[in-house]
Amino acid sequence: MPGGCQDETSRLVFGYARAVPDPNRRSERSRAAILAATLDLLHESGYADLTVEKIAARAGVGKQTIYRWWSGRGAVVLDALVDQIGPAGPPALPDTGDLEADLRLVVRAIVAELADPRLSVTTRALTIETLTSETFAETMRDRLLRPQLDTIKERLRGRVRDDVDLDQAVELLIGPMYHRWMMRTGPLTEAYADGIVDLALAALRPH
Repeated sequence: MPGGCQDETSRLVFGYARAVPDPNRRSERSRAAILAATLDLLHESGYADLTVEKIAARAGVGKQTIYRWWSGRGAVVLDALVDQIGPAGPPALPDTGDLEADLRLVVRAIVAELADPRLSVTTRALTIETLTSETFAETMRDRLLRPQLDTIKERLRGRVRDDVDLDQAVELLIGPMYHRWMMRTGPLTEAYADGIVDLALAALRPH
């Protein structure tokens, strides 16, 4: 039987079309299972115990499938965190009309997460990865960090001096707490968070 007729016949069973597997759909299911398994394992045992083998076993795929799409566990974790945020990106910052109160809320939340060893261990591990791979650093900056920093920048727009560089203003708010967290130079407390906001706004507010 000619090849074309044979292929067409093989798709028919008693007059009904037999579904042909869609490799794209199968790949997307595997990808979703891998990312979900990665987040589950992170919550259960943390980054230190996370391995590609454990992710593969939890997701029900071969580890070669993971290595076909990602360079290693750091890249998988980064994709899982980006996927968790969703295609719409991070939510906008609260806008109560009181810039100082809103910034205090946000900076306190970041400081609290950094102060929690279990919550911050993944961030610390990914930060280490950025120091060893420029490509990974660029990916983390553009896909995970930049969208979150932009929400702060948009909250500042029109509420600080006209001559202020908004990217630099965001770094003024975020940079000190990450420096203290990375270098372990002091405690991360609500009072520290409020102090950052006070100093930053003293420099940024219109005269």
